[in-house]
Amino acid sequence: MTERITVSAAQQNDGPSMPSWVNEDSLTYAQAGVDTAEGARAVDAIKGVVRDTYRPEVVGDIGGFGGLFSIGAAKDMVDPLLVSGTDGVGTKLKVAQIAGEHGTVGIDLVAMCANDILATGAEPLFFLDYVAIGKLKAEAVAEIVKGIGEGCKQAGCALIGGEMAEHPGVMDPDDYDLSGFCVGLVDRAAMLDPAAVREGDVLVGLASSGLHSNGYSLARKVCVEGKTHYELRIEREELGGRSLQDALLEPTRIYVKPVRAVLDACEGAVHALAHITGGGISENLDRALPKNVDAQVDLGTWPIPPIAKFVCDAAHLDEAEALKTFNMGLGMVLIVDAARVDEVEDALSQAGEKTFRVGSIVAGDGKVRYANDGKLYSCEAE
Repeated sequence: MTERITVSAAQQNDGPSMPSWVNEDSLTYAQAGVDTAEGARAVDAIKGVVRDTYRPEVVGDIGGFGGLFSIGAAKDMVDPLLVSGTDGVGTKLKVAQIAGEHGTVGIDLVAMCANDILATGAEPLFFLDYVAIGKLKAEAVAEIVKGIGEGCKQAGCALIGGEMAEHPGVMDPDDYDLSGFCVGLVDRAAMLDPAAVREGDVLVGLASSGLHSNGYSLARKVCVEGKTHYELRIEREELGGRSLQDALLEPTRIYVKPVRAVLDACEGAVHALAHITGGGISENLDRALPKNVDAQVDLGTWPIPPIAKFVCDAAHLDEAEALKTFNMGLGMVLIVDAARVDEVEDALSQAGEKTFRVGSIVAGDGKVRYANDGKLYSCEAE
């Protein structure tokens, strides 16, 4: 049934009301800006993508009022905990919209949620998305959801639900926003807890792919605003031959599979994890610390991605500001028992990760401190 909104001329003039069924004064939902037929076409376009992410625990199929997922695996745990996380992509979406490239931001969406719950040691189980768009176009939405599906496959979680909402009059036709919701599972005994961190532990960093999904309000202001599409597509030597557009749209890395493999192989060796997101190293690593120690980060012990240096130079950021704005090349930091750090690094290497020893845990009061001031950019990429 087509929803109809009826406003009569007489009602607009405060005169006697006219019957709501007078056709010449009626307005269909489509005329109000919401095209349900296009919405149905968009759903059809993403069915294959969604099903490709399913795990054996998924119950039912697309089209229900709620996503169903069996947690039968929890029966083998002593004290199973559900872990939830929600996030968005932020203003990186504006770069995608300017570029007309929408295939990777869905990966960013999943990464921001799945990496967060990974920091507890949890395995991501399922994911839900919310797409708000000014004017729904099935092909564009399908491209976005394809990226979400790819992110779910990288994280090993199932995409079991979502919503596409057309917002005419609230958003411009080409604008859209994304939100994601992820749920995982961990046994309390295996949960990573900052309380386990102690003096002498080693900080092991995993490389980011670039800016990931943070700091884009600044990055856009200094790198995108005022530039033509041609300028954004020019290959730049300082970006390793990449264009500014490609470097800015590089999707966020998803660390779930390699880190989960290490947690299983090296039980008890990793005391805590920090996902380096908005606020950079300075305002995320301290979230993995108890109040009686500090994390001392040794600058110059890992390479900085070209796009991070490019943006920081364009914005004239000093080291301190850069380190609390961007991840500066570290997407995840593991806090590892010093006696087992070689074991953890070997396991990460077998999982395809390149690691960097970027500091240690020292006595303190729950803060991040830096050694080697002025050396942030001194490590060359291999």
